[in-house]
Amino acid sequence: MKKITLYIDGSAKGNPGKAAIGIVIYNQKGVSIKKVSKYIGIATNNVAEYLAFIYGLQEALMLKANNVCLYTDSELLVKQMNGLYRVKDNLLSQLFLLGQHLKKSFEKIEFIQISHSENKEADHLANVAILK
Repeated sequence: MKKITLYIDGSAKGNPGKAAIGIVIYNQKGVSIKKVSKYIGIATNNVAEYLAFIYGLQEALMLKANNVCLYTDSELLVKQMNGLYRVKDNLLSQLFLLGQHLKKSFEKIEFIQISHSENKEADHLANVAILK
């Protein structure tokens, strides 16, 4: 079983405003194997979080992972993906469905909420992309 760990963050300066995603991917040994810093245009913070999540899972698929542990500071994303919160926003609903579809590609996937201070590297990558 190939396990990877994802740290993801989406950021928007203004809500909506200039937005970007940051992703750090670690292998089973805890070694950073890929970093993503990508501007996504004008979006809300929640849309940016979802796009970071979807982009991260796509990267995991390309790495042929079947076990993913995903860390994010987005309470909304974690609770929606774990079935604890309903999705009310139309665009988030579409992104949620895409995320649910991608989840089926993995044997195991965990969503874990962490504090903003524990997600500094992914946050930094997102903020760097906004400033470019």
